[in-house]
Amino acid sequence: MDNNNYNRIVFRLCCIALIVTSMTFAIRAGILGQLGSEFGLTDTELGWVNAMAFLGFPVATMVGGIIYNAIGAKKLVALAFICHLLGLVLTITADGFWGLLVSTFLIGFANGAVEAGCNPLIAEMYPKNTTTMLNRFHVWFPGGIVIGALASNFMSGAGLNWQWQVALILVPTVIYGAMLIKAQFPRFDTRSHSTSSNIRHLFTPLYIFLIACMTFTATTEFGTQQWIERILGSSGASPMVVLALITGLMAVGRFFAGPIVHKLNPTGVLLGSAICASLGIFMMSQAEGSMIYIAAILFALGVTYFWPTMLGCVAEYIPKSGALGMSLMGGAGMFAMSIWNPVIGSWIDTARSSAEASGASAEQIEILAGQAVLQNLLIFPIILIVAFIGLHLVINNNKRTEKCAS
Repeated sequence: MDNNNYNRIVFRLCCIALIVTSMTFAIRAGILGQLGSEFGLTDTELGWVNAMAFLGFPVATMVGGIIYNAIGAKKLVALAFICHLLGLVLTITADGFWGLLVSTFLIGFANGAVEAGCNPLIAEMYPKNTTTMLNRFHVWFPGGIVIGALASNFMSGAGLNWQWQVALILVPTVIYGAMLIKAQFPRFDTRSHSTSSNIRHLFTPLYIFLIACMTFTATTEFGTQQWIERILGSSGASPMVVLALITGLMAVGRFFAGPIVHKLNPTGVLLGSAICASLGIFMMSQAEGSMIYIAAILFALGVTYFWPTMLGCVAEYIPKSGALGMSLMGGAGMFAMSIWNPVIGSWIDTARSSAEASGASAEQIEILAGQAVLQNLLIFPIILIVAFIGLHLVINNNKRTEKCAS
């Protein structure tokens, strides 16, 4: 078998591992209500459970980014498989809050290990086609969320409990684990990689600024999606269908991302994304029933390019930060969510209490609480609009200066 065939097999393995990652996001979003009811958890406690997934992810990307050059991608992906398998089984057998915390952290760690291992691996396997192949890889994050969201919606409608929904994720997990046994990962010249050099290029004003922006882009995207069942559950729209609609559009958008990002300045793409995301969240906070689907489409257009374009900015504007720079950027986004998840949960509890005190009906209480939380989340993309205007001006000014100098 030639190297191209080996690379295709490894690429498919990476895609399936990313599907597992995204299915954990979607199904967890769909079963939060069931977990709260079965274990008697408040939304603040559910926020802490959610936070463990977003905490495990950056821990894995930070560690993985540092040791990638030393141990290679295959061992990182193998670690991801072990943690996925263990985390899913422990989730199914959890008997309360602490069991969910530990198992969710393991799943989050596995998700981060997939990103830390696969992103630089794919970039190295396809040096002449890196952008296209990374975009094709990242299609499967929203693609897997579509699969998970539709499966969760169907299984909930069929009366299957949350344990069965989590167990469904074991199917692609076992598949990529079996592929991992026989897959032959390519070997690269480690002398051309230097973690110490990567680290030196992290402490620049631009990188620190992008890290800060990443925390807001991730919270805008995942803060809305991960709590969608709790926020939109009584709005007259199906939360899992809304999630599938959003992520389906994201998958299509990312598949065609290469020409779009190459044609437009990355900072311009980010600015446009922040504006669309702001309008989408605002509309969702005001709309009810079928109009929510229209708002969701606008929101999807906003968040589609956030994650890959932020990574692209690192690759384009700070290339010497290497794989570590990309890993830490993703880790920063997920770490922010580990902080904001309990806060979002507390927002729901507080908004619900305020609605109850106003004498609203039971259904109206949930609608008002969801709208209040969306209005709070709107702050994040609005801040990004200001930040990306500044970034766009600075980058364009630097380009003009470089042209004049040359």
